[in-house]
Amino acid sequence: MEAAFELRLDEILRRHKEIGDALQNPFLAAQQLAGLAKELKDLDPIVKEIALLYRAREESASLAEMAKSGEDMELRELALAELEALRGELSSLERRVKLALLPKDRDDERGAILEVRAGTGGEEAALFAAALFRMYQRYAALRGWRFELLHYSETPLAGAKEASALVSGRGVFARLKFESGVHRVQRVPETEAQGRIHTSAATVAVLPEAEEVDVRIDEKDLRIDVFRASGPGGQSVNTTDSAVRITHLPSGIVVIQQDEKSQHKNKAKALKVLRSRLYEAEREAREAARAAERKSQVGSGDRSQRIRTYNFPQGRVSDHRIDLTLYKIEKVMSGEALDEIIDPLLAAEEAARLAAALA
Repeated sequence: MEAAFELRLDEILRRHKEIGDALQNPFLAAQQLAGLAKELKDLDPIVKEIALLYRAREESASLAEMAKSGEDMELRELALAELEALRGELSSLERRVKLALLPKDRDDERGAILEVRAGTGGEEAALFAAALFRMYQRYAALRGWRFELLHYSETPLAGAKEASALVSGRGVFARLKFESGVHRVQRVPETEAQGRIHTSAATVAVLPEAEEVDVRIDEKDLRIDVFRASGPGGQSVNTTDSAVRITHLPSGIVVIQQDEKSQHKNKAKALKVLRSRLYEAEREAREAARAAERKSQVGSGDRSQRIRTYNFPQGRVSDHRIDLTLYKIEKVMSGEALDEIIDPLLAAEEAARLAAALA
């Protein structure tokens, strides 16, 4: 891998020089000029990082030679001390260059639509889904993100059949995308008289927030139905037909929104969710086309994939994609320790993507 890394650096420097030379040609067509100028601008940051790395390597080699062959003992000791300090800087520079080589996920800086649904396990699954939704709400608050409720379908015992929110802020999707999948819980339900451990599950979906410019929706492809909103158990919570159901006919995707008292607001929220679901479908199609690269990544993000287990009797949370176990379940569920799972997932994904990029 190191040999491939060095070859890649040589290629970048060679290409950077080629472009610089080509731009000196006064007869270059305007279109070619614009294309080369953009490519040069994209390469400039990584070329600067490579230059810093090479300079540090040269300094390291010089210090190593001084420490090895210098006649003055005091100078040799000084060179050894500086060399030791430089090793950490070299490691940091190499990591920065390697990260700069990674192709950027254009969706990482977007906000996200977060959807949590109760899975197998009846009321216990719904209670767990509600707890997960609160975990993400607290995590968003800790990171200074905005958490806007889109939909919440409550069960009689205060569980959640399904809940969704728009999470806005810098780098939201980059961190929350790892949460897509099946979350399994093992605990003794409050309603269990025998004290037996039950296993249930909830499904989490994280969709990159899509803007109107990302997905064009034709009105003729939509069937919009309005009806009266209702609460848990079917009781009426609204006396007007403000709830909105939008069906996207080409894809069959259905979105229901009824939390707002205004039909107009419910329609706007439903269209936002629909747009993000359509964008996610396009995104998944793009990723499927890169099957070879996908095999090297941490998990597939497939919502049918069991990604994590929360075992309350043992106080542990285990992420199955990277064999990580934390014995601090309360801090994870409060959002405080969620970064201790997400950060290693980010590091593992970066390592896998880098290996694929240098292959």
